[in-house]
Amino acid sequence: MKKIKYYFLLLPLVVNAEIKLLDRIAVIVDDGVIMESQIKSQTAEILEQYKNQNINPPSKEILREEIIEKLVLDELQLQMATRVGIRISDAELNQTFIRIASGNNMELEEFIDYLRSQGTSYENLRENIRRQMLIQRVQQGRVSSEVSITDKEFEGFLQTDDSIKSLEPEIQLGQILVKTKEEANEILLKLDSGEDFQQLAINFSKSSSARNGGLLDWKRPSEMAELFANAVDGKDKNWISKPLESGAGFHIIKLIDKRGELVEFEDQWQVRHILMIPSAIRTDEETYEEITSIRERFIDGESFEDLAKEFSEDPGTSSNGGDLGWSGKGRYAPEFEATMLLTAVGETSEVFETQFGYHFLQVIDKRNKDITNDLIENRAYNMLFSRKYDEALENTLRSMRAEAFVEIKELD
Repeated sequence: MKKIKYYFLLLPLVVNAEIKLLDRIAVIVDDGVIMESQIKSQTAEILEQYKNQNINPPSKEILREEIIEKLVLDELQLQMATRVGIRISDAELNQTFIRIASGNNMELEEFIDYLRSQGTSYENLRENIRRQMLIQRVQQGRVSSEVSITDKEFEGFLQTDDSIKSLEPEIQLGQILVKTKEEANEILLKLDSGEDFQQLAINFSKSSSARNGGLLDWKRPSEMAELFANAVDGKDKNWISKPLESGAGFHIIKLIDKRGELVEFEDQWQVRHILMIPSAIRTDEETYEEITSIRERFIDGESFEDLAKEFSEDPGTSSNGGDLGWSGKGRYAPEFEATMLLTAVGETSEVFETQFGYHFLQVIDKRNKDITNDLIENRAYNMLFSRKYDEALENTLRSMRAEAFVEIKELD
């Protein structure tokens, strides 16, 4: 049987054929109830999962207790969603189902037909997913605001957590070792003039790596000598150090390359722009004509920075001369990015339109930036946030449960 993936779902879903039950109230939870059919349905699903995984289930009493506790917490969160007015629209739910179908390489209609062919109620599944989305929304709103991470805490996490250390890239360094600082400075002058690092290592280095062009073995920073690890921290590919003194002499090191899961280099552009926005007192045509005249003033020699400060209606950049700083692809409106990519460094675009209004831009510079450290820090922050979020969520749910009125009925 083909397995269907429900990627984001937090709770088990009933995918068996519907079972017609004579229902009874099993649990009263504040203003709501849990029906006996819900408990039986969850029990059947979980027992099926245990069977498929060849795991011995707990006793019926323990399993029922765990399921009731989970359903109680779900009911409390759904009641909170109702109180604060959280809603999941049909359009949002439809998009969720389209993503699920796509994840299973199906169109939505094909996915619905498949569910029904397996005896699964699309309508029940749809309502189950809506409930889970509501619960997620409640948790995000209630818990996320309680999670805070200080700079000191984050820095400590980066330094001490073993899972973060495993994300460090491996680095290959090149080394030139000489006896005196004067010799090292002479090597730097040769490098500044364009001479090849590896050839200079072969000619002048006193290290055993000289015959290999100064190339050292691949290592993570945590595995390097402290002198080298501190020097390369946060440095980009092709960086060359100043002379580093050790007991062996003076080292000049070059960051040759990086490799690892999160090693990534990104093309980035430094861009500045001027934006003018049509309004009730200035039509599209008048706005276009005005920004075109401003562009002509820049072409005729006026300062871009001064023109941006005087005329640009972008509140985020007008005060600094329209400078957007360095950015890669995917950060700007599609029309803005397309124009940026077509404009050479030092050139100025024609006037163009985006959803924000009319612009012209100038590409100041372009570079290929090593963003490995940014990706590692982002991964680390998400890991730390997730740990603290889970702790806060557990505390929140425990508090909600303790404050709730819950009556479990004794059923035959």
